[in-house]
Amino acid sequence: MSAALPTVPALHSEWIKIRSLRGTFWALIAVFLATAGIQALTAAAIGQAEAGSMGEDPLLAAFYGINFGQIAAMSFGASALAAEFHNGALRTTLAAMPNRTRFYLSKVTMVGGLAFLVGQVTGLATFLGGQAFMGPYAIGLGDPGSFRAVFGSGAYLTLITLLAAGLTAVLRSAALVLSLLIPLFLMVSFVIGQAVGGAAQYLPDRAGQLVMRLEPQGTLGPWSGLGVLALWTAVALLGGWLAVRRRDA
Repeated sequence: MSAALPTVPALHSEWIKIRSLRGTFWALIAVFLATAGIQALTAAAIGQAEAGSMGEDPLLAAFYGINFGQIAAMSFGASALAAEFHNGALRTTLAAMPNRTRFYLSKVTMVGGLAFLVGQVTGLATFLGGQAFMGPYAIGLGDPGSFRAVFGSGAYLTLITLLAAGLTAVLRSAALVLSLLIPLFLMVSFVIGQAVGGAAQYLPDRAGQLVMRLEPQGTLGPWSGLGVLALWTAVALLGGWLAVRRRDA
């Protein structure tokens, strides 16, 4: 198994690929820009209108921008993997790195590591930037749940990125993965948004966002909800690994 673990040269190679693909790299930057930017703009526009103007849960409202940033996270994860399935790129990669497991682990490690780094910076900037415009309704890092939500928001974005990456390794199409995930996260979740408990709470976005809530909903808590999202992601990554190992390049 150790022979399949990522090496420094393998990770460096994956970093060069991501940096050289403009669409992929800018999707990563867009995670920060969309999340923190929309949060600040929304808070500046309506944050001081009245208590609860941005949502009933003030802690979750402090991360409103993540609803947009998660789309960029999906795009980053999907495009980073999809690049390997165009124009024979995977054959070239496997010629240089014949061990498919090492290739896949190197890819998802770099994608996940970058997503985690950007996600943590984004979570902190989103919280601080948004609360700066909330006036008397602002909450601080010292308030209950704030540190957990800041860290959890970055972890949430990381897991969403890896979920998209794993599915792309299975389906070999970023467009197809995004056409599945975006409606699931934005439309399906919105339609059943008032359903508390039952099967609805186990949807990946609803479960994962519990870590950013002040008050839990349903039977899941903040960390168990994030754990449910982690299980969704683990299944996708496992499916991606099996697909990369067994399918022709």
